[in-house]
Amino acid sequence: MSWDWEKLKSQQESKKVVPPQVENFFKKFSKNKIPGLPIVILVIFAVFLASSMFYAVGVDEVGIIQRFGKYIKTTQPGLNFKLPAFIEKVTKVKVRRVYKKEFGFSSLRSGERQLFSPQAGIEDVSLMLTGDLNVALVPWIVHYRINDPYNFLFKIRDVEALLSDMSEAAMRLVIGDRSINEVISKRGEIADEAKLVLQAELDKSEAGISIVTIEMEKTNVPESVQPSFNEVNQAVQEKEKLIYQAKEEYNKELPQARGEAERTIRVAEGYALDRINRAGGDASRFVSIYNEYVKAKDVTQRRMYLEMLQDLLPKLGNKYIIDANQKNLLPFLNLEKQTGAIKNEK
Repeated sequence: MSWDWEKLKSQQESKKVVPPQVENFFKKFSKNKIPGLPIVILVIFAVFLASSMFYAVGVDEVGIIQRFGKYIKTTQPGLNFKLPAFIEKVTKVKVRRVYKKEFGFSSLRSGERQLFSPQAGIEDVSLMLTGDLNVALVPWIVHYRINDPYNFLFKIRDVEALLSDMSEAAMRLVIGDRSINEVISKRGEIADEAKLVLQAELDKSEAGISIVTIEMEKTNVPESVQPSFNEVNQAVQEKEKLIYQAKEEYNKELPQARGEAERTIRVAEGYALDRINRAGGDASRFVSIYNEYVKAKDVTQRRMYLEMLQDLLPKLGNKYIIDANQKNLLPFLNLEKQTGAIKNEK
């Protein structure tokens, strides 16, 4: 059987399918001849509506619903439903996240380390006048949380600017009541006081913000006055050193002086007691002697006379006794020489 190759080739060419051209597609689309196009458009529109009507709120946030710009309600975490996008709009606000705002410096993260680097104009915020008319660099960080999403979104036009201005005002108010030494050494007390002042002002303005904490960074003086400030600190330290030494010497001398005074007082009291006892004893002895004298005056007088002579005669030296009835006075013998000669002969 012989094949008709010409006929077979013509049959294959007649069966070949030619893909539609782009020009033909647009011509048919312009003539609205594509079947099912309205259905496709309706399906796309339905999908868009469905995607805009259902939304999910995270566990750390809430959803604020606005209908034509007006606040309607606040939705909680989970899957929620609302009207289409051109009718209602949802704004998600993170109410559990702690935000951070820095003043006087900016933090740059490099890997796992956090570095603080000053920027142009930022140091002007931290330049503050203290209560003793010194200038200090006071950088700080405000950690805050959104506690009222409605007030946060609708009561204040620019919440971040308000927070910045009020934080600076509160810190300057607190720093203005402190000395430079207190600003440097009592940062914790300053941070606590500034937190109370800032929170009170934010509550008055209904900003919807709750201050978690205020963290004070290292406080110092500007570089231009650093040498003078160091000299002042050195003088203050020298003054405190001298005061400490004086107090130490005072504490050393004062107990010693008190002990010496106490000892003198005790010696005087002992001496007074001894004199009183001696006087009492002498008075008692005199009274007892007087009582005995009253009982026998003659005996006492004779005894006292003899005792006096016994005490007096040894002190008189040579004694010559002359009889009162002697009428003719004999010449005195040289008794002393004779006594001496007798002694020599012996």
